[in-house]
Amino acid sequence: MSSAIAKKYVNALMDSCDSSELMEIYTLLDGLLAAFKIDKFNNIVLSPDVKSADKENLVLSLVDSKNSKFQNFIKLLNSNDRLKLIPIIVHELKYQVSLKNNAFEGEITSNFKLTKEQISKLEENFSKKFNAKIKLNSTINNYPGIKIQLDDLGVEVSFSLERLKAQLSEHILKAI
Repeated sequence: MSSAIAKKYVNALMDSCDSSELMEIYTLLDGLLAAFKIDKFNNIVLSPDVKSADKENLVLSLVDSKNSKFQNFIKLLNSNDRLKLIPIIVHELKYQVSLKNNAFEGEITSNFKLTKEQISKLEENFSKKFNAKIKLNSTINNYPGIKIQLDDLGVEVSFSLERLKAQLSEHILKAI
């Protein structure tokens, strides 16, 4: 339900802003995400005991911007008691801007460090495959292989050493 409501606000933003305004508002909203990770901030935003005007002033005080569309957007969210939707709105706005610009971000997960050339080559190949601009960020963890995720495109490609061993064993057993 929250996601559907957030999409309506994002669609309104998309219709009322040009590309530069949209990116500015996205950047400002994205800057608010850190505050939503703080329990005390969430308690204030969600509290029925705190006046609506105080909530609005708190959120606006966290961002140094005189952008009237941004301020009006925060006021609109506040008047409809939707400030808690800001993280969902940021996520949806990022997705909609990606679609509009045909540029997507993805994640490479592996247990080894990839060179910039390797990442660049992967970005180039995925960009050709999906006819879009793909930017990949690399993360090192204990995944035994390599996994590439493009969530906005619904794509996950992985090569796992464990899976390769299992498939090889299965193939040998079938051959016997």
